Formats: sequence, C-alpha cells, structure tokens
Amino acid sequence: MNISIPEALKSWAEARVAEGSYSSTSDYVRDLVRRDREYTEKLKALQAAIDEGLASGISERDPFVYLDELRAGLRERGESADAA
Repeated sequence: MNISIPEALKSWAEARVAEGSYSSTSDYVRDLVRRDREYTEKLKALQAAIDEGLASGISERDPFVYLDELRAGLRERGESADAA
C-alpha cells in the first residue's frame, strides 16, 4: 500500500520515529490504523448500548431511589459514594 500525505504530516510521523516511539513510519501508520479500528469498535458498541437504552423506553423506576441504592452498594464495598 502506498499513501500520499502532506509534508507536515510526513514530518510529524518521521519525528515520532526519530524520538523512538516507533521503529519506522510504517510501524507508526500500523499503530494508527490499529487504534482507529479499536476506537471504531468501541464506538459501535457504545452506540449499540445507547440504541438499546433508547429502545427500552423510559424507566418507571424512581431515579432518586436508584441513586440511593447505588450509594448504599458503594458504601458496602467500601467505595466512595460522593460521586454517585
């Protein structure tokens, strides 16, 4: 595969190699593609969870009761309930 990129991006990739982060520009591009693939898979999973939540409709459960139960569970496990 051959790719063409602007000089500024080429310089950036070469600098990453020069600083020792990657052994070659090919390694750098491989890592970018791998990370993009992982990101895309996570984004798809997140979107699926959002779609599932939206499709399930509005909960009849009182959100304040739910938060109280969540805080109690955190306290039982010795975790901080301040953020909940």
